[in-house]
Amino acid sequence: MLMALGMFVFETRSVPYQQLQRRTEWRHPSQSRVGERPAYQFVGVGSDTITLSGTLYPAFTGGRPSLDEIRDMADKGKAWPLVEGSGRQYGLFVVTGIDETASTLCRDGTPAKIEFSMTLEHVDDQAGAAALGDITLYSQAVLQGAYA
Repeated sequence: MLMALGMFVFETRSVPYQQLQRRTEWRHPSQSRVGERPAYQFVGVGSDTITLSGTLYPAFTGGRPSLDEIRDMADKGKAWPLVEGSGRQYGLFVVTGIDETASTLCRDGTPAKIEFSMTLEHVDDQAGAAALGDITLYSQAVLQGAYA
């Protein structure tokens, strides 16, 4: 397992990303001053964005159905816990975009190669808890033996 977003697992059979890019920002608005450089004030943390990108070969890895599963999660507008395979917890994230490029098409139009990029945005963990995806229901069902 490379990473999990909610109950979706990024692995060889689903969406094995080849690159993880993270950008974290902090807010420092400026105030213009006469004859001086602008004054800056730290007002808090800014956005925290993770971009996963890679290439899928549907004959060997996941394909459109795997990307569509993530799109279905994004359609719900919910926040999902993001956990790395090493156990590192990133917090709650929402899916804000997926780019997909299909190429090397077969006779029936299905792609033999799909390049993708998806953007995940960190949400405030306390505010995001109210919008948490259905993972809590799944976890409760597992504890009660419904999925055993």
